[in-house]
Amino acid sequence: MKLAILVFDRFTDLDVFLPWDLLNRVARFKMLPDWEVKLVGTESHHTSENGLTIPMSADLSYIAEADAVLIESGPGVQTLIHDEAFLARMQSLLDPGRQMIGSMCSGALLLAKLGLLEGLTATTYPTRVKQLAAMGVEVLDVPIVAHDKIATAAGCLAAVDLSRWFLEGLASKEVAENVIASVRPNGI
Repeated sequence: MKLAILVFDRFTDLDVFLPWDLLNRVARFKMLPDWEVKLVGTESHHTSENGLTIPMSADLSYIAEADAVLIESGPGVQTLIHDEAFLARMQSLLDPGRQMIGSMCSGALLLAKLGLLEGLTATTYPTRVKQLAAMGVEVLDVPIVAHDKIATAAGCLAAVDLSRWFLEGLASKEVAENVIASVRPNGI
């Protein structure tokens, strides 16, 4: 299985690193063979809202071969939703009939702009609810909304729920539970 995490300048650190770690545990703990997670972007490196610059492990073209795509969040989304060349490229790479596609927080704005939330409910970061609703999407005040192969998550810690959705859909409930158990606080 191939998973792509879309990163861009001014991304939200926790929204990238929490699912990156959770999804990579499948390979690290040897739960499944041929499991790979790659950070993809338009540049070789992207810088977070907090100033951390990280390397990408693949370019955008990797999205076309991925079984799942996670679109991240952060203030940089506001630039991307107005970048017609970027949106056209994403349209050509994404295959919602074949891929699981999910977003963290404001990443839902990109899903809406790409037409992937048409007729669906979704969730997003509280400060982006009005903006997403203005795009014609009914916004729910819940951590995660999943419709078959499309999901949106809101609030950085909802990355656990979104990661579970990807893990269950691409692997199994058992794999998902094992991954989540590996980070669960004691006493829970």
